[in-house]
Amino acid sequence: MAIPSPSMDAWLKEAKADASAPKIGMYLTHNGVVRQTPKALVRQGDTSAQPVTGMRFSYDRDGVEAAIAETYRLPGVYYVRVWLNEGELQVGDDIMYVLLGGDIRPHVIDGLQFLVERIKSQCVQETELR
Repeated sequence: MAIPSPSMDAWLKEAKADASAPKIGMYLTHNGVVRQTPKALVRQGDTSAQPVTGMRFSYDRDGVEAAIAETYRLPGVYYVRVWLNEGELQVGDDIMYVLLGGDIRPHVIDGLQFLVERIKSQCVQETELR
């Protein structure tokens, strides 16, 4: 069963009250969602892949913390917050939320791409259900 998703409005309010806020000119968010389209179709073009009905999702907490620490070392990144779901998820359920704040657009975009890629490639276990 999926755990309740956070409120992005609340997260942004907290971020703007954080000590880092005066350095930040942009916040970006990422909201990963369980989709019906299988990964094999989207990434490899496998048209024989069956539609997804859900997903088993788990993650390595220490790995996520390490990825966040690495992201803070990138130029211009001053605020990072991550939430990951766990368990058996249904199509449409939230998988993750990431909020990243930084000084200028290129640094924020690069930081968000870096962190989401690191989490997806090194910290999570996803099993599509059919």
